[in-house]
Amino acid sequence: MRIQVRKLGHRVVSATALCGVGLVAMGGTAPAATAADIRSRQWYLQDMQAENMWKASKGKGVTVAVIDSGVNAELPELRGQVLAGVDFNKNPSGAHKDTLGHGTEMAALIAGTGAGSGVQGLAPETKILPLKVAVTQRSREVDRVLSKAVRYAADKNARVISVSLGTEGLASYYPESQSAVDYALHKGSLVFAAVGNSGDKKNLPEYPAALRGVVGVGAMDRQGAVVKWSNHGAQVGLVAFGDDLPQHCPESQGRCTGGGTSQATALTSASAALIWAKHPDWTNNQVLRVMMETAGKPANAKMPSEYLGYGSIRPRKVLVDGEGDPGPADVNPLTNTKNPAPAAPSAVATEGKDGEKAPAPSAESVEAKTETSRGGHTTVWLAIGAGVVVLVGLAVAFTLKRRRGSA
Repeated sequence: MRIQVRKLGHRVVSATALCGVGLVAMGGTAPAATAADIRSRQWYLQDMQAENMWKASKGKGVTVAVIDSGVNAELPELRGQVLAGVDFNKNPSGAHKDTLGHGTEMAALIAGTGAGSGVQGLAPETKILPLKVAVTQRSREVDRVLSKAVRYAADKNARVISVSLGTEGLASYYPESQSAVDYALHKGSLVFAAVGNSGDKKNLPEYPAALRGVVGVGAMDRQGAVVKWSNHGAQVGLVAFGDDLPQHCPESQGRCTGGGTSQATALTSASAALIWAKHPDWTNNQVLRVMMETAGKPANAKMPSEYLGYGSIRPRKVLVDGEGDPGPADVNPLTNTKNPAPAAPSAVATEGKDGEKAPAPSAESVEAKTETSRGGHTTVWLAIGAGVVVLVGLAVAFTLKRRRGSA
């Protein structure tokens, strides 16, 4: 039986049936896996004119922090691409151990080399900093864990912070995460986060995408239309391809297609890395401004749109055509204000699992009160496909998202 598995911010189509407690059908089609190599089916690279962009930039010198389920550094296309990283879980197993496969897929979309007939990343000369967070965190832990990861990324000079996960709630539930985002922006990083895959259902804001200063990323299909399941609202800053993207099957050695706002976020993060490598003297505000200015949008449309944000990413317009005015270095184009002064972290640093300095747990954060259809607790979703959701009781809804589109 073929199914799609929805997990933490992305969707994946698996060629293998999943068995176990807590699987809830989510609908959607399930394309078959293929034996062909992934690179030959990465249609979006051609649509985005990647070969032309790579003549100008491949992302060299830029570090992208991937806050996710870990990254398997031994995947052929990721060998030599992944830094040490940190596992922020209470019972850490290492930032390079990814039993879910989600963070690994996101890293490959960004920095994969295509080796071993694997994924060719959009920014293949970037480096990935894997920051592993628990997808089964109890709700009161989410704010604390996210804030630790974001601060760590900023302190390690990751210019781009890519977050393909999210949890429902209210901004007031995530004070430390907001403070960490402010800190990262002040340090010069850009933060991109998936807006969620429930646009055709609940369409509730998800965090950190809806936090102030974070660029929320939605998903579109190959024809350039925003897919119906991509969350919409004021939190959408940009959209990117996020439907029917080829990838590794999560439960086998085959090849699959998947989709979600997770994948769209990874491609947007890679685009920022390409631009920054070409223009290393630009600030985070300037990189984001040219991305917004050159984004594809309908003629005479009023922007931002709750579905498109400022439009679909088109990094080639900057890298190949030389378009986009970087504008003032110190004004955030999303908020039209200077980035806020960062708040001090709530605790001193301690050693991370992988030997690097990691921020210590902060004081107990407010418990998220997001509810699912099953009761008064949030739920961790690890989106590996468009069909099944793994529900973890008493946990926050960390959602991974993917799908397809055109720039």
